[in-house]
Amino acid sequence: MRSKDLQKSANGTTTASRPVPRPVSGVPVRLVVADDHPVVRFGVKNMLMSEPGFEVVAEAEDGDDAITMALEYEPDVLLLDLQMPRLPGLEAMRAIMSKSPRVKIILLTSTISTQQIIEALQIGARGIVLKDSVAGDLTESIRAVTTGDYWIGGERVVNLLQALHGLMAQAAVVPEKKTFGLTPRELEVVQCIVEGCSNKDIAKQFNISEETVKRHLSNTFDKTGVSTRLELALFAISHKLVEPI
Repeated sequence: MRSKDLQKSANGTTTASRPVPRPVSGVPVRLVVADDHPVVRFGVKNMLMSEPGFEVVAEAEDGDDAITMALEYEPDVLLLDLQMPRLPGLEAMRAIMSKSPRVKIILLTSTISTQQIIEALQIGARGIVLKDSVAGDLTESIRAVTTGDYWIGGERVVNLLQALHGLMAQAAVVPEKKTFGLTPRELEVVQCIVEGCSNKDIAKQFNISEETVKRHLSNTFDKTGVSTRLELALFAISHKLVEPI
């Protein structure tokens, strides 16, 4: 689900008409930024540090690290990438919520399904921000959740139950495409495999290391139950996981 769809999924929820309060002067919002891409962490950190009222106290590069940093620093807000190595964002959030429920978590993601939004909110997420909307939404989403509200679909949401009701109704009308638990990046790698790309080709296309490509393939093999690239390609085509070539 991309930004337009996410906005649509939140329409009809109760949003606040009052302006979002700014952080109290002299008391900055303490944040941990968890994302496996150093460039994303650097960009988010610089964006936040350029504005008054925010302090990035730690960074994390995978799900396990996010749990450690959240429990060690107990930030006001954890910005958590949905798709990360070692432990996915939702599982990391589940662990954090069980041990430190005071931490308010905003998920950062390139794409997210309606079902994942529902699951994230039920686990304890306070907001979802799409990465292509970070520049416009991130600071306002942080201010919203620190004042006790939620941030869904690019809007400040007061009534979580109403928001969940709307999302569940949408999920019932538009069933999610079965992806066997593959992340967006893993699906992109699968598409490349179907197209006959080598690991080197894939690494160059997505500007990642060949070791990362191998990790994506290993995860994909585990999730789909196949053991070779050919079997993966045939599986992807038969289950319509990729666009036809």
